[in-house]
Amino acid sequence: MQFSGRIRKKLRLAGDQRNACYPHSLQFYLQPPSENISLTEFENLAVDRLKLLKTIENLGVSYVKGTEQYQNKLETEIRKLKFSYRENLEDEYEPRRRDHISHFILRLAYCQSEDLRRWFIQQEMDLLRFRFSILPKDKVQNFLKDSHLHFEAISDEEKALREHDIMASSPSLSGVKWESESVYKIPFADALDLFRGRKVYLEDGFAYVPLKDIVAIILNEFRATLSKALALTARTLPAVQADERLQPLLNHLSHSYTGQDYSTQKNTGKISLDQIDSLSTKSFPPCMRQLHKALRDNHHLRHGGRMQYGLFLKGIGLTLEQALQFWKQEFIRGKMDPDKFDKGYSYNIRHSFGKEGKRTDYTPFSCMKIILTNPPSQGDYHGCPFRHSDTELLKQKMQSYKIPASGISQILDLVKGTHYQVACQKYFEMTHNVDDCGFSLNHPNQFFVESQRILTGGKDTKKESSQPETPQPKASVQKTRTASSALASLNSSLEMELEGLEDYFNM
Repeated sequence: MQFSGRIRKKLRLAGDQRNACYPHSLQFYLQPPSENISLTEFENLAVDRLKLLKTIENLGVSYVKGTEQYQNKLETEIRKLKFSYRENLEDEYEPRRRDHISHFILRLAYCQSEDLRRWFIQQEMDLLRFRFSILPKDKVQNFLKDSHLHFEAISDEEKALREHDIMASSPSLSGVKWESESVYKIPFADALDLFRGRKVYLEDGFAYVPLKDIVAIILNEFRATLSKALALTARTLPAVQADERLQPLLNHLSHSYTGQDYSTQKNTGKISLDQIDSLSTKSFPPCMRQLHKALRDNHHLRHGGRMQYGLFLKGIGLTLEQALQFWKQEFIRGKMDPDKFDKGYSYNIRHSFGKEGKRTDYTPFSCMKIILTNPPSQGDYHGCPFRHSDTELLKQKMQSYKIPASGISQILDLVKGTHYQVACQKYFEMTHNVDDCGFSLNHPNQFFVESQRILTGGKDTKKESSQPETPQPKASVQKTRTASSALASLNSSLEMELEGLEDYFNM
């Protein structure tokens, strides 16, 4: 795949040739694309693919995979982003082409660390599982052949001969019409997971696997193939990064954020310093809540903490003057000389507001940036508690926040599965007493905005000179918000462009 700043030369292929390029709506991505594309198309395809994978991640937590609700929601998102998903649709060449190229672009971005590779493989596996589940039965054998999977469907005679043994060994066939079910003869070594669970019939070194169970074997093959491909890609990445046009694009993609830009807020100046202590317990996400507590306890934060927390406060509405006053008051309580603060720290605060240096108006950190960059060391308080805290410490922290035991258990399970943002979303639901928060959490400032929307009934935050009033009780409608409204909010969030990423591209 080559890139150029010029307009991409379109391939003009006849109908049969176009179909031969992409015979199926799903694939193992065994061959990289070979056509020229423009950098603009490179960016657009990468952004759309990333939106799709993030949607898959969120739907996988909000719904049971494979259920009708999950399938319908995911199909809607794939259709909206113009990727391939069904076999018998007309003129599928362009969606399949987009799917092919965008997959390989994200390989370049997500091969750079073990965490990135693990996340990318999981989402791609879920996408393949969905596509295979709606693949017509008469297309399965051709797909397996094109994917270099030598699994053959047995004849009706063989199936009838072994009907009793296969039915008795395969729980998935319970209640299924036997005559319409395909059975595949697979080498024993490829069906070890089914064998361990005693869910397959074995004979002469072969496993006889019903179509309903073969998806697990296909996914294992896909995982192994993709994992090996990502390792090879990582090895050759330095050669790709030598191209100065691609290196910044790839670095930004792996840390990208699909949501609103919180560098400027309509409520700037509407938050008073007196409110911050109260807001920290009601509307701050755990990452900012722990930074605020550390600042109040120690009257100091290291550079990483000051950057993360300072930009967050800027995003919720603190002005430059308020920020200078806030940090100065706190540091002086720690016995710091006022002149030392003015000389050593004021410049950095003004710099983050775009008043010094290059005059860059810095954006508050997104969840992805906090999770993937600058991990905290001893004595630091920045980072993501769900990503960077020890499990026992995180449990104690959740208990101190009055999260019920059942909620803590759910949060720890999500953390164990590396769903750090979803764990924070579950914390939001627990602390705001809602069954479904109605949005996909991608940013600490988004957490604050949504919290205030619930606590104030959708009204703008009002500046107060004294202690704020007790938060209003949550309306019952919040408790009964439906999954449909949740997905609508998710769609709205994911439709936003990658603000920081696109700004960088357009510089």
